[in-house]
Amino acid sequence: MGNPFDATPSMLGYLYQVRLALVDSIRRSKSEGSFSVKLEKLDDLAFEAEGAPTEISQIKHHITKRGDLTDASSDLWKTLRIWAGGIRTGKWPSDTLYYLITTASAKEGSIVSYLRSDDNRDPSKALDRLNNVAETSTSEVNKSAYNAYLLLSPDQRLSLLNQMVVCDHHPDILAVEGEMRKELAQVVKKEQVPLLIDRLEGWWFRRVLHHLKGDPHDAILSEELDAELHRLRQQFHDDNLPIDSDIIETEIDEEAFSDHLFVEQLKLIELTNKRILNAMRQYFRASEHRSKWLREGFLAYGELEDYDRLLFEQWELHFDAMAQDIGEQAAEEEMRKAARQLYRWAELEALFPIRSAVKEPFVTRGSLQILADGKKIGWHLKFFERLKSLAVEGL
Repeated sequence: MGNPFDATPSMLGYLYQVRLALVDSIRRSKSEGSFSVKLEKLDDLAFEAEGAPTEISQIKHHITKRGDLTDASSDLWKTLRIWAGGIRTGKWPSDTLYYLITTASAKEGSIVSYLRSDDNRDPSKALDRLNNVAETSTSEVNKSAYNAYLLLSPDQRLSLLNQMVVCDHHPDILAVEGEMRKELAQVVKKEQVPLLIDRLEGWWFRRVLHHLKGDPHDAILSEELDAELHRLRQQFHDDNLPIDSDIIETEIDEEAFSDHLFVEQLKLIELTNKRILNAMRQYFRASEHRSKWLREGFLAYGELEDYDRLLFEQWELHFDAMAQDIGEQAAEEEMRKAARQLYRWAELEALFPIRSAVKEPFVTRGSLQILADGKKIGWHLKFFERLKSLAVEGL
């Protein structure tokens, strides 16, 4: 016996709506002009043009019990109850199109089979059968739906069915990713499509969250999707690398970095806590992105080593100039002051793109912190000796 408190089906149903909305939006963006998307506002899913709904959809997702769309199916009749109520109250324009999208299946000769968008489509036959079921069925489960349907005039019923399409046996929440892959197949290289989907869905789910929390009239604009797709596409070019907003937006835990060598280096030159915190942030962003770029195959063999060599050589020029200016016999305070000046170069001026189109400063600044963490570079004139003498685990 299943757990009556298990919310998995409902959760999957909501996630299914979000994923379907994205797939359909990508498809529309290729062939349509400007449009907007609403979820859980006018219906499960609605598409609008110039502020008016053009299509609304009821979306049904089944897990183990896919069910058949019989003439008395609750999927069918609950949908009709919602739409009948909306039609009676004038909730939608008269030319609105209605879609029932479900993972369940209908048998040939059923009501639903006459409402598909195929050669057997016959809304008049569906109308006769629906009238008969609504007038003769004794089902208590569907009683309110029958009543709502029967409150429509004959013309309203036929108009609804003429504008209604049932998409049954639709791919489920996992299989629908295949539809998304097809839509994005020409956007990036074949092997990069799954990586693009991960990033695009991450953005889409965040956008939907703000959409659901926002004003009831708020909509997701097709221009937003187009802009995000363009941004991601640019990041997948050979002269660029993808920057992940989830990494950028992560709040770091200062304690997790407090015993790192790059932090000890900054304490050594008496940097302020606020600047040390910023260094931690740069280190985290660069480390996470570098690992992800390697893991996902964006970086060629040896590319990181070449980049780190470039940074080391640039640091070396500035470090050697500092060393010559202050000399080996400089007082401690003078060495710290000179080190802070050197660090100021690394903090504000050092910008060396790992690839020509990668403009984010954290890549350079965080990578310098990574080199400092490995004792390959430093800021204090005698950083290596000072670090060696510190009682830090791992030295």
